[in-house]
Amino acid sequence: MRAHDHLAHKKLYEHYVRRLTAICQRYVVDQEDVKDVLQESFLHVFTCFSSFSYRGAGSLEAWITRIVINESLKHLREKGRLENMLITKDDLQKDDCCDDAFDQLETFPQDILHQLIQKLPDGYRTVLNLYVFEEKSHKEIGKLLHINERTSSSQLHKAKVLLGRWIKEYKKNHAYE
Repeated sequence: MRAHDHLAHKKLYEHYVRRLTAICQRYVVDQEDVKDVLQESFLHVFTCFSSFSYRGAGSLEAWITRIVINESLKHLREKGRLENMLITKDDLQKDDCCDDAFDQLETFPQDILHQLIQKLPDGYRTVLNLYVFEEKSHKEIGKLLHINERTSSSQLHKAKVLLGRWIKEYKKNHAYE
């Protein structure tokens, strides 16, 4: 794709924008910030396309997805949103950290689950997304976020605790079966 090939840019944008918006929204909550991150991401894609190396089906999507994730993380870092979040002892009560909240997760309403994940503090949500959706190890997450592996593991645990508590509360308050 040549740098000035506007039709190709438009087609690429139209083909990937919905998927990339969803990926960006996993990390960035504010919709105006999502638009900014996507704009920066596509600008990066269009200006650096010559560095893309085709490696088979799906390689373009993987490359663009990696750019969106990196731009999302860059945005969160620049806004100071990836600092370790403090939570109270009440947030980490042992009875809140029950795996039974996750037992029926496949049947749990996905839109509600997405809303609950969006409520997590940025640091927790980011580690959870990288670990669960991007299948990154704590070592890889540590390198991406400039934290150590134990911090990544701790952030994931805290995210699961809060998410588990909120799932239990939702089930209790909505007579969820």
